[in-house]
Amino acid sequence: MKKIFLFLLAGSLLVSCEEDSSSDVSTVTNYPTFEMLGDDVIFVPKGSEFTDPGVIVTEDGVEIPYAVTVRGQFRGGTTLNTDVDDIYQVTYSAVNVDGFPGTISRTVIVYDNGDLVNSIAGLYRSTVSRDGVLTAQYTDLEYILIWNVSGNEYRISDAIGGYYAIGRAYGNGYAAPATIIANNIPANDFTIPNFPVGTFGGTVSGNTMTVNPETHTIILDNTWAADASTNYAFHVVLEQVQP
Repeated sequence: MKKIFLFLLAGSLLVSCEEDSSSDVSTVTNYPTFEMLGDDVIFVPKGSEFTDPGVIVTEDGVEIPYAVTVRGQFRGGTTLNTDVDDIYQVTYSAVNVDGFPGTISRTVIVYDNGDLVNSIAGLYRSTVSRDGVLTAQYTDLEYILIWNVSGNEYRISDAIGGYYAIGRAYGNGYAAPATIIANNIPANDFTIPNFPVGTFGGTVSGNTMTVNPETHTIILDNTWAADASTNYAFHVVLEQVQP
């Protein structure tokens, strides 16, 4: 009887301790709930005015404050500047009373579509074949951006058309940004210095470029030497987006 009594007492003490340690801990939290105002993707012509529609954030039905951060995908801005063409990620974030965070994002695209006679700048969808092979995975990839640096110098966000960054969804670290010198756009006279493919490295060379202002398209052809024994030929068709 003595042994049984001690066992029950110890059990009672254990239960009592567990109850005390959790007596002031809440088991219910209401995470921030976001309502996006306006579209998930907004197109803004370069130089025009833009007003962020914002969001409504609530916690258990009560509106709470939120913060906004901006990141330029290709040109690195931390504010949304409509004088700088880029694809901006606008992120809205809030924290509830228990310290749990929540976020929602929209994309704002500031674009500057050139006429492909005087300027090749613009927002493009890309279709890419590698070594002559084209599949749906590499068709109508969104988006490739070309912007004017100064004079006749341009920059393209991915000169192999987003094959790895977008088509394979590896991200911008696997893009192949390049410089384009437009010597004479109507004559299709361009100079594109060799460039690497992001994290993969290697060298992309043999770059040729043809523009067609009537169809609003640009064609890029080049060859990537991934290493000493591996080469891939890319054929990129860029179609200018007309929002």
